[in-house]
Amino acid sequence: MSELRRLDVLRAIVEDYVQSREPVGSKTLLDRHDLGVSAATIRNDMAALEDEGLIVAPHTSSGRVPTEKGYRRFVDEIGEIKPLSRAEREAINRIMDTSQDLEEMLHSTVRLLAKLTNQVAMIQVPQYDTAALRHIELVGLSRHQFLLVLIASNGSVDQRVLSTAAPFTDESLAGLKNTLLEALAGYQLSELSVLLSTHSVEIPGQDQDLLGEILAALREMAHSATEQRIVMAGTANLARAGGDFPLSITPVLEALEEQVVLLKLFSELEADSRGLSVSIGTETHIGELSEAAVVATSYGSDARNKLGVLGPTRMNYPSSMASVRAVARYLSRILAN
Repeated sequence: MSELRRLDVLRAIVEDYVQSREPVGSKTLLDRHDLGVSAATIRNDMAALEDEGLIVAPHTSSGRVPTEKGYRRFVDEIGEIKPLSRAEREAINRIMDTSQDLEEMLHSTVRLLAKLTNQVAMIQVPQYDTAALRHIELVGLSRHQFLLVLIASNGSVDQRVLSTAAPFTDESLAGLKNTLLEALAGYQLSELSVLLSTHSVEIPGQDQDLLGEILAALREMAHSATEQRIVMAGTANLARAGGDFPLSITPVLEALEEQVVLLKLFSELEADSRGLSVSIGTETHIGELSEAAVVATSYGSDARNKLGVLGPTRMNYPSSMASVRAVARYLSRILAN
């Protein structure tokens, strides 16, 4: 019974500290929470939690704050993750249903997640290293401008607007499209990127200047589709939490600028029984993030693709976990369709 009660005390301390950013004392716990015990018992429980390294006194005040170990115990004890409110679910539907293509959808996703959690939201662009070029479309917009559309076998779509010095006709675009499809359809995007980079594609009998512009654009599109990168939003939320980083917020901001660091972090996260990864402080194994926490999960059909939030260890973990999981599930449903 005393162990369960101490967990209740720890939970109350974490919740109060996350909300107030002030050390929590026994009187505060007695006033705000129905723990069903005396102030003396609460003080004894706090002393036991401190002996276990779950809470600590930051200065001479009688209040306590959670340690990294305390946050970890709190997160591990979270059982059922509460669903989002109806308003939050409707916000997800409204924002993500209006996205026109994958890139826009990813940007909408991180903006939404940053707004829901007040943290930095991050999403790993899906890895399409096995997707192949399925179709190319050339659509004339004017005599000197046309739209190039690349459609991959996994359903992803990318497009570019290209301009030419010399005028062209719809017939010449149609002929060029068919020629390109005959030469390139079926290549994996990773192969296509290398192929076009080495200039080993030769298509005689075509306007070579126009062809060169299209092949250069296709190379960029194929490379972009296979490139590992992170889309991010909400960095200002982190800046507003500067007080939660007693040493300096600068290392955290610098880490966020390094795509390699974030990709490594995502690749090493392992999901728990709830399908979520929660890495707190030094658990990230990244020195610059030793005062930060990450909540993440996979989305889509490939477990390598992750989305999540990053913020201070003084994070509202239940809310962040619920938001990350809900947004990931909704995005997965959209991609599956």
